[in-house]
Amino acid sequence: MTVGGHTRIRPFNTRDTYPEQSLDNDLCQAVVAGNTVYVRGQIGQDLRTSESVGLGDAGAQAEQAMANIKTLLEEAGGRMEHLVKLTIYLIDPRYREAVYRAVGRWTEGVHPISTGLVVSALARPEWLCEIDAIAVLPEGRRT
Repeated sequence: MTVGGHTRIRPFNTRDTYPEQSLDNDLCQAVVAGNTVYVRGQIGQDLRTSESVGLGDAGAQAEQAMANIKTLLEEAGGRMEHLVKLTIYLIDPRYREAVYRAVGRWTEGVHPISTGLVVSALARPEWLCEIDAIAVLPEGRRT
């Protein structure tokens, strides 16, 4: 879907994603603007089923988040090697080692920059970490 000259990947409405909340926002999982791909914060949730995975396991949730990022980058015409920036949100600093170990497996040889933050909570209490990403596609690789 193209809106405002940018390609929107996997559009959705928050009323469907968060039925327990009174929300009605049109969003998407990623946006391609020029050669830049912005990936929405990913959590331990299967993109196909919206099922939460890795309950109680921050490392498993980070693995799912990174798998989602890879899928979304591919849908945008990119690859993990195009990552330039990750932002990692943790609800507890004790999860840092497990989460960063998982992220490191997915970014081996890529060398993106990264910012890590500890926050008081995420959108759902079962989510322990969230990771958003920015990638830059080489010329001619836009979707």
